[in-house]
Amino acid sequence: MSGKGLILAAPTSGSGKTTVTLGILRALSQRGVAVRGAKSGPDYIDPRFHEAACGQVSVNLDAWAMPKHQIRSLAKGDGLLIVEGAMGLFDGAPPDGDGATADLARIIGLPVVLVVNAASMSHSVAALVRGFASHDPEVRVSGVILNNVGSPRHEAMLRRALSPLGLPVLGALPRDPNLALPDRHLGLVQAAEHPDLTGFLDRAADAVRARLDLDALVALARDMATAPPRAAPAAPKRIAIARDAAFSFAYPHQLAAWNRAGSKILPFSPLADEAVPEADFVYLPGGYPELHAGRIASNTTFLNSLRDAASTTDIYGECGGYMVLGETLTDADGTVHRMAGLLGVATSFAQRKLHLGYRRLTSHWSALPGTHMAHEFHYATTLAADGAPLFDAQDAEGATLPAMGLIQGRVAGSFAHIIA
Repeated sequence: MSGKGLILAAPTSGSGKTTVTLGILRALSQRGVAVRGAKSGPDYIDPRFHEAACGQVSVNLDAWAMPKHQIRSLAKGDGLLIVEGAMGLFDGAPPDGDGATADLARIIGLPVVLVVNAASMSHSVAALVRGFASHDPEVRVSGVILNNVGSPRHEAMLRRALSPLGLPVLGALPRDPNLALPDRHLGLVQAAEHPDLTGFLDRAADAVRARLDLDALVALARDMATAPPRAAPAAPKRIAIARDAAFSFAYPHQLAAWNRAGSKILPFSPLADEAVPEADFVYLPGGYPELHAGRIASNTTFLNSLRDAASTTDIYGECGGYMVLGETLTDADGTVHRMAGLLGVATSFAQRKLHLGYRRLTSHWSALPGTHMAHEFHYATTLAADGAPLFDAQDAEGATLPAMGLIQGRVAGSFAHIIA
C-alpha cells in the first residue's frame, strides 16, 4: 500500500495514542502488512517504539519546524503510513497552534482517526467527537477508536451516543493496566530500556486484534501528498556520532540527509568508554547523561579522546551532549561529576526546572552556519555559563530570548535540538 496513510490523533494528551499506535503497527506487521510509523512533532522516544513494533524506520514530521516539501518527502515510502499525533489534534505552538497534528493532516492530506479516552464519559462522547469532526473542514475525522472503556455496557452507551454522527467506531479497547508504558522526566522510558518490550508489544497487538476492526481501519487510509527528497547540502566526509543509552536523541532524517550527502557515519559509545573515532565532525546528541554521569566521568578513554579531538576537529553537542562537553554535571542526588571541560558550562539536576518550546536559532559558529528551527525540552538548571554565545534565539511567537549555548574554539553546543 505505497503512498497511503492515516493519522491517529486524540482530543487531549494522555488519551492512549501511543499504545493504540503500537498495537496497530504490531498487529498489522504480524499480519504481513507492510506498515511503518511516524510521529508528529519533535518527540525522540515514540518513534523508537514504532520501529520496535513493526521493524521499519519511523520519522518525525514536524509541521512547525519543517517546510512542507520536507514533510512530504519524509512521508514518502513503501507501506501503509501510520502517523501518531502529539497532544490534542489542534494543539500546537503559541500563539495560534502552529505545528499541530491538524497541520500535518492538511499538508499531507491524510484522514484522522480520533482516539478518545472514554474512561470518564458516556453520552458526552458524541458532543466531543462532533466538535472535533466539524471544527475544520480541511481536517477529515474519518473514524473513532474508543479507549479505556469500562465494561460492555459502557461500550454500548458510547456506541449508541455516537451512532447519529455517521462516523465508524472502529473498536473499543478496555482499561488494561498491563498496557501502561513506564515514563521518566522527558516522557516514556526509552524503547531499548523497557524491561519486556516484546511482551508489551505483543499484548498491545493482541488487544487491538481482539477489539478493533483492522480491515476497516486500513480501508480508511488515503493517498497522501508526497515529494522527492531535495539534494542534501554539503556535509563533512566523516561524522563521529555518540550512540548509546546516554546519547540516543538523534533524528533519523538528519542521519539520512548526511548519508545522502555522502558522509560516512562513525558511531561510538561513550558509556562503553570507546574513543572518539578519527573524523571531520563529532556529534554528541542528547539523551540521558544525567542517569549515567558517574560512569561517563570515569570513562577516561572517551573523555581524553574527546579532548584530543577538540584541537583538530569541530565538536557539537546538543542538550545532553552539551552538558557532557561542559565542566560539571550535578545529578539528581546532588553529586557533582567532572565532564569534558571543553565548554564553560556547569549544569545540575539537583533542582529541576522545565525548559520547553520551539526555538528559531541564528548561529555564530562557522561550522554550523545559518538559521535553524529547533526544540528545547529539558529539566537541567544552568549553574554557570562562560564563553561566546552559539545562537541568537527566538521562541515560537518571535519573542527574543537570551542567547543560547556556547562556543570555545572548535567546540560548541546548546540545549536546543535542531530539527530543520
